[in-house]
Amino acid sequence: MTEALASESARLAPTQGRRRFRRPDGTRRPQGKRRRGAWALATGVVLFVSWYLLTSVFQAVSPARFPSPADAWEAAEQLATTGYAGGTLMTQAWHSVRLVLLGFVVAVGTGVPLGLLMGMSWRAERLINPTFLLLRPIPPLAWVPLAILWFGLGDGSKIFVIWFAAFVPSAINTYTGVRTLDRTLLAAARVHGASTWQMVTEVVVPGALPMIFTGLKLSLQACWTTLVAAELVGAFFGLGRVLMTAAQDVNPGMILFAMGCVALLGAVMTWMLSAIERRVMPWRPV
Repeated sequence: MTEALASESARLAPTQGRRRFRRPDGTRRPQGKRRRGAWALATGVVLFVSWYLLTSVFQAVSPARFPSPADAWEAAEQLATTGYAGGTLMTQAWHSVRLVLLGFVVAVGTGVPLGLLMGMSWRAERLINPTFLLLRPIPPLAWVPLAILWFGLGDGSKIFVIWFAAFVPSAINTYTGVRTLDRTLLAAARVHGASTWQMVTEVVVPGALPMIFTGLKLSLQACWTTLVAAELVGAFFGLGRVLMTAAQDVNPGMILFAMGCVALLGAVMTWMLSAIERRVMPWRPV
């Protein structure tokens, strides 16, 4: 009896130890989350100190080529208070964020359903894929002249360019996610009499969600890179307008601060999308 109890205790010990590292819902907690945060903070401090030393103390880099922290702070104060390039920081940032959200929503609303259709129907793939392969290699910025001719210099042309840049990753990744599904699961669903709607909502979409969210993240990044480039031409507001005006005025501090705003906004929106992904797919390891 003693040996049996000892054997049972030895068997349960690893399981009990592992439970300490699980969340209340049963999923594992990221062990290195704090450590990764500490490393990220340390990297940021090292970069800032190096920037300050090279530009302000030793002056190894000319301020005309790369601004100092004081120059960037002065540009931030100007943009936040008096404004620059036709608007304050809130006006310029909100205009860019609004365009990104509109283009992203339209791209997801068209790219994901098209990817599902192409992945589930070989007829749709044969019909749509040739045109898709023909348009896919064209860079999004190559559509800027036509977009301006079609929609003018307003927001419509920029939303169209953003849509095209974000549409391709969402459609391709959704298509790939559907095509890589386990065919046994699809066959089992058909055998049990699942309708087409049940196949899509209960089998195909849940199985393809990891690839779909990968495509959404790539689409969101494409939105920001394309937006700034689109706003460099014929924009009245936005962070791209700030960058263009600062380049014309030879204002390195404003250029660097506007670039930092783009990076920060893009990172925040990507983090929000990752949070939605964790809520939708709690079983997926982070």
